[in-house]
Amino acid sequence: MAKKQNRAAARKVKDRWKSKEWYNVLAPQMFNLARIGETLSSDPDSVIGRVATVTLQDLTGDFSKAHLKLKFKVRDIRGYDAYTEFIAHDMANDYVRRLSRRHRSKVDTVVDIKTADNYILRIKTLAVIDRRLQASQRTGIRNTTTELLKDYTRNKTLAEVVKAMVTGELSRMIAAKCKPIVPIRRMEIRKSEVLKPGDVKSIDEIIEEEKKRQEEEEARKAEEAARKAAEAKAKEEAEAAEAAESEESKEEENEEKAEAPAEEPEKEEEKKEEAASEEEKE
Repeated sequence: MAKKQNRAAARKVKDRWKSKEWYNVLAPQMFNLARIGETLSSDPDSVIGRVATVTLQDLTGDFSKAHLKLKFKVRDIRGYDAYTEFIAHDMANDYVRRLSRRHRSKVDTVVDIKTADNYILRIKTLAVIDRRLQASQRTGIRNTTTELLKDYTRNKTLAEVVKAMVTGELSRMIAAKCKPIVPIRRMEIRKSEVLKPGDVKSIDEIIEEEKKRQEEEEARKAEEAARKAAEAKAKEEAEAAEAAESEESKEEENEEKAEAPAEEPEKEEEKKEEAASEEEKE
């Protein structure tokens, strides 16, 4: 009886795996719904809420961004596609440790901001300076960073803020703003986290916008290809015209060369007649 029960349990396990399906995990719209992985489940509802972690290098192919990790949470399912939303990002620990050396000062700042689409985001920055700092300088860096982040994100959507963070644009702005206080060796957005979601677009709206974007991209590529083809054709026609002109000029030169020997005997005869007339005069 025990053996029969074990076999029945084994069959159930196999059947459970057969009933599962693979779902494509797609990045948010800010990353053009790029496919970032797959997940296995027998129930689509169980996929919702799962968290996928991916490096920025995997999304963009930029090797210099391998230390940035982004976290996306599945929010909805359409067919076998799992649509995600941005929830957090941080840096690899070894990268942060490499920034911290002896005889350097670190200034950490934590700022809670609100975006134009009503997301509440917590941003943690890291400033590295090649000298020891006074307390007033640390306070000045923190105040400047807080003020700039709040002013910048007030009129930006979550997608624009995330892109500015991961591309380094926001870090460069903060470093430039803090330069009058003290020159900053390195400024990084070390970590960010969505504390409260804001105005979320529906999946149907996102799919429709993505279709329009792809159509516009295809139209742009077709227009670019047509322009390049027209330029290539015009170049070929110009080269053909130049070749025809050079051929005509060569033919004219050959004709002139062919006529030149016929003219020389006439000139020689004229010279002889002139010489004979001079002798008669003499």
